[in-house]
Amino acid sequence: MLGFNFSEFKPKTDKKSNFDQLLNIFQQLLLIFAGNASESLSYLSDLDRQYKLTDDSYGIADFIDDLKSQGYLTEEKGDGELRITAKTERNIRKQSLEEIFGKLKRAKSAGNHKTPYTGSSDENSSDLRAFQFGDGFDQVSMTESIKNAQINNGLDGEFSLFEKDLEVIERESNIQTSTVLMIDISHSMILYGEDRITPAKKVALAMAEVIRTRYPKDTLDIIVFGNDAWQIQLKDIPYLEVGPYHTNTVAGLELAMYLLRRRKTKNKQVFMITDGKPTCLKEGIKYYKNSFGLDRKIVTKTLNIAAQARRLKIPITTFMIASDPYLKKFVHEFTEVNNGRAYYSTLDGLGSFVLEDFQKNRTRNVR
Repeated sequence: MLGFNFSEFKPKTDKKSNFDQLLNIFQQLLLIFAGNASESLSYLSDLDRQYKLTDDSYGIADFIDDLKSQGYLTEEKGDGELRITAKTERNIRKQSLEEIFGKLKRAKSAGNHKTPYTGSSDENSSDLRAFQFGDGFDQVSMTESIKNAQINNGLDGEFSLFEKDLEVIERESNIQTSTVLMIDISHSMILYGEDRITPAKKVALAMAEVIRTRYPKDTLDIIVFGNDAWQIQLKDIPYLEVGPYHTNTVAGLELAMYLLRRRKTKNKQVFMITDGKPTCLKEGIKYYKNSFGLDRKIVTKTLNIAAQARRLKIPITTFMIASDPYLKKFVHEFTEVNNGRAYYSTLDGLGSFVLEDFQKNRTRNVR
């Protein structure tokens, strides 16, 4: 009797596949350990002992040598300290983009920003779609439409072209958007054994890569806020660490609006990633702090600045990594005052929420 004999599958491995696998893990660890190469490699060695990531033909020392030879690591003269390079920083951005934005593409929630507004500022894309009422004749793709007519109506007799045969060239708007991404680096972002800062960093890196590669005319400013708020550069993101800070949301929003007022674009927006309530204000050179519940003085000031942003037509989208009922109530009030949006996201879903909403907001045409 005919049949099949099955044997155990043994995947082929080579030096390159081992390197790529280890590089992926190493880059994830760099975000967790704030860009510290030595700590990341030490933890990678622990993982190797536990999960046997390497084999007799390719070990961690080989991996480190390859990192150096391929330009991912440099060794400082004198103390021999290992440091990551600009190439590694770029690679981490691309990895974050694939990890977060790639999921959206597979879920058909991504793609280029579409907008209902057309005009001289619009450009043709490479995408085609079926004709819809209101489309201009100049958008019709004659080649595709004639081909459809021949397929649908045959070649015999007179040529017939119907509405169902028409395909149009999709247009993309050149609407420019200025975005400020605010990241909470207060101590609560690592409380209770949950790492919340690493997902926030991944989101920031992915957003930066999306804007840099797909919307080069857009701008993205990144702010971190604890007791105070300050602007950071793209290259600083992997090295971000949580500090012994309270949460001064007002300082973050004041800086965000200052940056957006300097932008010439009409479309402006703020994305705020936080896991807790506002607990701090700065009054002169002193700090007013209260971690016990929602302080009326802090809440009032925070709501006032949300209203100010609304008057400037700057929507604030809040991504809360928390589910406490009293915090939800505060965020709901904050969102209502600003006329913005609010999401209560898990760490796994944070990136999808942020990037999906970025696309929605970007298509707004502020008059």
